[in-house]
Amino acid sequence: MDSDPRPYRHRHPDPPRLRAASPLGPVLMARHVFLTGSPGVGKTTLIQKASEVLKSSGIPVDGFYTEEVRQGGRRIGFDVVTLSGLRGPLSRVGSEPLPGRWECRVGQYVVDVTSFEQLALPVLRNAGSSSGPGQRVCVIDEIGKMELFSQPFIQATRHTLSTPGVVVLGTIPVPKGKPLALVEEIRNRPDVMVFSVTKENRNHLLTEIVTCVQSGRK
Repeated sequence: MDSDPRPYRHRHPDPPRLRAASPLGPVLMARHVFLTGSPGVGKTTLIQKASEVLKSSGIPVDGFYTEEVRQGGRRIGFDVVTLSGLRGPLSRVGSEPLPGRWECRVGQYVVDVTSFEQLALPVLRNAGSSSGPGQRVCVIDEIGKMELFSQPFIQATRHTLSTPGVVVLGTIPVPKGKPLALVEEIRNRPDVMVFSVTKENRNHLLTEIVTCVQSGRK
């Protein structure tokens, strides 16, 4: 979700496994690939480009990304969009929760957890049920505050990360304020490579991201 309404700041300089741009040798050791960076820097665009390159090379790719929804030039929320073309609301600007459905809020945005789960969970469960080496890539964009209102999503993400033959290509926010448990868990996994996306390097990372994902499938 590149246009997240919540700004983030790094707590410290890039740790050893958080790379802005890395020699391919160390990168090839990772299995899962995550992008992090400030809102609007281009993480989702890179995810979409990498997905297309991987698909064109014959690699099965499934998953979802989040996309801004605008009305009259004003952002009114975010949608969940699956790689198969399904779309539904993740959040909308709102003052009052809708009874029985809209229960969670991030800033001015009310999160539709039910809609999110209806789209994201089948994708993750399908990926998590696969078997065999290098079967598929699962895109998860993103794992942030809105998505983490869903406990089934947290469980499904952990299961997908632990499923043999599945490589996760995802996005996580940069640290700010109270740590998000699943985000920190992912950031510190030994089988995860985190690329730090900036305006300066975003046009040069695609090849390295694709190479890292392809290596993770082996």
